[in-house]
Amino acid sequence: MAPTPKRQAAPSRHPLVMVATRKGAWFYYGDDARQDWRTDGPHFLGHIINHVVLDPRDRRTLLAAAKTGHLGPTVFRSTDFGQSWKEAAQPPAFATATGGAGRAVDHTFWLTPGHPDEPNVWFAGTSPQGLFRSADGGIKWAPFSGINDDPQYRQWMGSVQDGTPDGPKLHSLIVDPRDPAHMYFAMSGGGVHESVDGGRTFKLAIEGLECVEGFDQNDPTFHDPHCVRLCPSNPNRLYQQNHCGIYRLDRPSTQWRRIGRNMPQDVGDIGFPMVVHPRDADTAWVFPMDGTSVWPRTSPDGQPAVYATHDGGETWQRQAAGLPADQAWWTVKRQAMTADRLDPVGLYFGTTSGELWLSRDEGARWECIAQHLPEIYAVEVIDLA
Repeated sequence: MAPTPKRQAAPSRHPLVMVATRKGAWFYYGDDARQDWRTDGPHFLGHIINHVVLDPRDRRTLLAAAKTGHLGPTVFRSTDFGQSWKEAAQPPAFATATGGAGRAVDHTFWLTPGHPDEPNVWFAGTSPQGLFRSADGGIKWAPFSGINDDPQYRQWMGSVQDGTPDGPKLHSLIVDPRDPAHMYFAMSGGGVHESVDGGRTFKLAIEGLECVEGFDQNDPTFHDPHCVRLCPSNPNRLYQQNHCGIYRLDRPSTQWRRIGRNMPQDVGDIGFPMVVHPRDADTAWVFPMDGTSVWPRTSPDGQPAVYATHDGGETWQRQAAGLPADQAWWTVKRQAMTADRLDPVGLYFGTTSGELWLSRDEGARWECIAQHLPEIYAVEVIDLA
């Protein structure tokens, strides 16, 4: 079922950038200076690939969330950097309800490796909203935590027709690096949720979050988090890009604070991706989009720019050097922006028009390193050295 040819093994250089698109996946191997790039791809040409992630624990297990045309949703696994792929023996799937009815997974949307103390554990979020776990490195998946069929959660999830244009999502699966029992996930729609007991139970984490005017702010159904990130250097801090603004949460507080109100008013604080500096919890980046009443989902005025904060959201700076000055009507999806761990930090984002952009200097200047790809759904990076 995996139509990709044999490929040469990955070089021991860094970084590796993994790009998931509407028509396949591409890998970009960079040198130490991030100047020269070798392209490997396409993998799964013609298939929808929502996410590709290399396990940072063993640096060899690669999972790809795929929707393979008329054959449906699945997960593929490789341990040789895509030279060969094997389909999961049991992909994420909802339990069959009494009488054979029930929900069906349309696609797996988000993949997250488990805690370092649980080396073979992975988590997956699907559309419609579902939470799944694998204990064997992505070979077999099973529903996790009981939320998939919980009546209260099902009410918050809404119907299959609700949510984002291509279906509602369970995403932003986060495992606290200090404690495998401490987890978060988000649902579009359905709010943000937290567990402190290894997923046996979850509680709401929506205090302070706004929702669309006219809807009940206390009802999780109407909350649409776009992307939630935990700070690697301070796991007590989380950032969130939401349908209704940019937020920060500092534990033990349970109150999200809307730091996006400090963005320029003519730009606003509506977008999809959120990226956090690997070593500085005060530094984060967003990619705003046009959030006017019709939600065109393009860069504001056709002038794309990244905005950075270096003080936890108190102020924001526009970073557009090297990006098109005008007539660039693309935007960036929630999984399609990321950062490496080098010094200075490299930033990467992929656009809805199929371009892959890089900044080697934490956003000060940008350059396009790939173009003419299909619409980019997700971008991930890992240091192979």
